[in-house]
Amino acid sequence: MLKDLLELFFTFFKIGAITFGGGLAMLPILDRELVEKKHWATNEELLDYYAISQSTPGVIAVNVSTFIGHKRKGIAGGIFATAGVVAPSLIIITLIAEFLSNFEDIVWVQKALLGINVAVTALLTYSVIKLSKKTLVRWWSFLFFAGAFVAIYFFDVHSIIVVLTAALAGIAIAFFSGSLKDGESAQKPAHEDKE
Repeated sequence: MLKDLLELFFTFFKIGAITFGGGLAMLPILDRELVEKKHWATNEELLDYYAISQSTPGVIAVNVSTFIGHKRKGIAGGIFATAGVVAPSLIIITLIAEFLSNFEDIVWVQKALLGINVAVTALLTYSVIKLSKKTLVRWWSFLFFAGAFVAIYFFDVHSIIVVLTAALAGIAIAFFSGSLKDGESAQKPAHEDKE
């Protein structure tokens, strides 16, 4: 049991230590570590955890680590995984606060942050493309995507309203299509609709 808890801690410690940018930028790392290497979750589960983390309070990395840890080893697993993902940030911020005053004024730090920002932009772009391939699988998912983008980008609608509206619309579509009753997955690929 302790070995499994330590594995959770150190896996999420590694994720926390190498993830810059948070949010979508960490999705490729979570996918590689948790789905491809460890097989602790499927792609669909990871996307579900990610969606729930986006719509609940707290940092996405912390929420996802808590979900995965709890799935693996219950409450203790959730605690160890969460502690692992936040530990690198706590260590780094504590060291910066202790030893470097005016951290943001140091020229080489400014240059490093510029480079990190470019890398994070690339990670975000990759994540958006990969996420869209997995989630835009039905005609109505394209409609939701376009509507959400327009609402947020052009009309500055708060993201909580967009998420709640999409959730309610998804439930309504599942209800009227009958898939709530028969347990049909909402993530069934579009090509299966034609069969």
